[in-house]
Amino acid sequence: MGDVTPEMERVFKRFGADEDDGKISSAELGEALRVLGSTAPDEIRRMIAELDADGDGYIDFQEFSAFCRANPGLMQDVAEVF
Repeated sequence: MGDVTPEMERVFKRFGADEDDGKISSAELGEALRVLGSTAPDEIRRMIAELDADGDGYIDFQEFSAFCRANPGLMQDVAEVF
């Protein structure tokens, strides 16, 4: 899975990863994106589709951490907001 940092874990939880299933739903992603100023439903669906490697409609930590490693600059900016 590669290097997992405490910052990745913190941001994943801040995005609202449901503690019951450990995944980020589209509703949870939408809430988190409001903080960043992006709430368009089409944008949320696009992001879920892009990050959801297994196609279950949720972002799990493995999918999230792969995105973080592929986009370190973006994730650093997001971490500063959260």
